[in-house]
Amino acid sequence: MLRKSWWRPLDAVVHAFSRWHQVNATAKNETSGFATIADMIAAYGLPPSHAHSILEPEQRLQLGRQEPTPFDKLLDRRVTCRNFDPESIVKLGEFERVMQRVFGSQGSEPWAPGALAMKKTSPSAGGLHPVEAYVLLQRVEGIQPGLYHYHAGDHALEPLASGTRESLRTLAGQIVAGQDWFADAPVIVMLAARFQRSFWKYRNHPKAYRTLLLDAGHLSQMLYLTATELNLGAFITAAINEVEIEQAFGLEPMEEGPLAVCGFGVRAAEKVTVEFDPAGKVWA
Repeated sequence: MLRKSWWRPLDAVVHAFSRWHQVNATAKNETSGFATIADMIAAYGLPPSHAHSILEPEQRLQLGRQEPTPFDKLLDRRVTCRNFDPESIVKLGEFERVMQRVFGSQGSEPWAPGALAMKKTSPSAGGLHPVEAYVLLQRVEGIQPGLYHYHAGDHALEPLASGTRESLRTLAGQIVAGQDWFADAPVIVMLAARFQRSFWKYRNHPKAYRTLLLDAGHLSQMLYLTATELNLGAFITAAINEVEIEQAFGLEPMEEGPLAVCGFGVRAAEKVTVEFDPAGKVWA
């Protein structure tokens, strides 16, 4: 039998094969191979239809449309921000609100002696909540710019490293693989999975890695909604340089793996980079 130190969760191994290092996601050879959507259409034809039809229109059971509620109006404004104000500062109370609601513990109860189950505002497979928040702060009122780990149980920041405005902005650009429209966000959050936390329960489960991706998706959507409620812009991207994140935050790749990067801050007054806002609620 292998010693415990040799055990490696399968999800950590799967994750390792998708890691990027010094990749520029905006270079056309790193994405679709084309510079524009028009180029893709010219090469491949039109994309599959936006709404999938199985039956003819007359065979459908039409549903009634309900009057929008305030929550519907909030969802209408939930748009990925690609235009952050590079000089804006996030208010301390806004930052605290986002971190508390999205990543903080809302309560806990014992599973068994020495083991706690934690409640968050997002669901998590098995109640494990294995996704950690590592934070790159560029401009938050009253907090020194730098790298931090968010402690979910104590609702506290653990300082890891400081940096100058220039060095942090450079690192932000590396982390989001050259997507400079995201690198200007005042708050950038690395969603990193603690593989052993998940592996403890799902070591023989073929869907274990999927649960980690679901967790990251749940957290990012809660971040979007909370930021939108505060009239802040938000983003998430999976086009990230995992190796740069691991090096900056001191993560052991087979123990903690970055899954995605999200962030939030004040949206710029002018739209320079394209944003998808079909409902026209953000950019009239």
